[in-house]
Amino acid sequence: MKCPLTERGCGGCIELAVPYGEHLKRKQAAFVKLFPDALPIVGMEDPRHYRGKVLSTFANGRSGLYSGIYAAGSHRVLSVRDCILHDKRADEIIGTVREMLAQTGLKAYNEDAGTGTLRHMLVRRAAGTGEVLLTLVTPSDALPDGRALAAEIVRLCPDVRSVVQNVNPRKTSTVLYGPGYVDDLLMGMRFRISSRSFYQVNSRQTEKLYGKALALANLTGRETVLDAYCGVGTIGILAARQAAHVTGVEFNADAVKNAVTNARLNSLSNIDFLRGDAGRVLAEKRLEADVVFLDPPRAGC
Repeated sequence: MKCPLTERGCGGCIELAVPYGEHLKRKQAAFVKLFPDALPIVGMEDPRHYRGKVLSTFANGRSGLYSGIYAAGSHRVLSVRDCILHDKRADEIIGTVREMLAQTGLKAYNEDAGTGTLRHMLVRRAAGTGEVLLTLVTPSDALPDGRALAAEIVRLCPDVRSVVQNVNPRKTSTVLYGPGYVDDLLMGMRFRISSRSFYQVNSRQTEKLYGKALALANLTGRETVLDAYCGVGTIGILAARQAAHVTGVEFNADAVKNAVTNARLNSLSNIDFLRGDAGRVLAEKRLEADVVFLDPPRAGC
């Protein structure tokens, strides 16, 4: 795939010029070195415009406020209006909101001077429902006329269900409009996603991945299942339809709340969730299970 942003130094896709089929071969070879019995990688039919979670960073330019992606190895922001990996509707919403915010006179946060209001804009689009959760990340609580801004965003983009202000670095959130979450449909189940909880960004591949995992588990309805690093409970909730009992373990408090809600939304009573570091919880509580689903973060487990 070719992308004009690569020539401008974008740091988002460092090997975009490598054919997708070659990518899959390289990944398969690397994985087989670690696990000789690894199953073949299942790729996408079209590996473009799949990211349902898009982060756009604000910056101040000669023509005013703009947003985009950091250039490779720097904090220089490249203006991005259309990314080959982003969900197309997410990019459209970012463009609309960016133009609206630019007209208000708000400035991007300047780390060196400690001035400005806007750090980032995060868009989550649920592929199954089309609902959008938009988060404005700011350095402090100060967001002039925040609720009025949120109302205007929803007027311009009716598919935005919630607008949230996330205060960084304090990691606190304020709901400016809507319930503060969106719902998605995945493999026939409903999942609720908040601003700071983890949810897979590629819905097409997620269904393939979870479907393969559940097929390999071969659950019969008698098993005790452990879902480690469970996020909002997706794998565990899908497994609960075919298991005796499921326990999910997750460190992120927002994700655990979402997971409990998701179990209730899907009328499941045979699943519970524990908050804590998965490795530590497993060691301390000595949990036993017939089947374990392990989906750790990049840092590993």
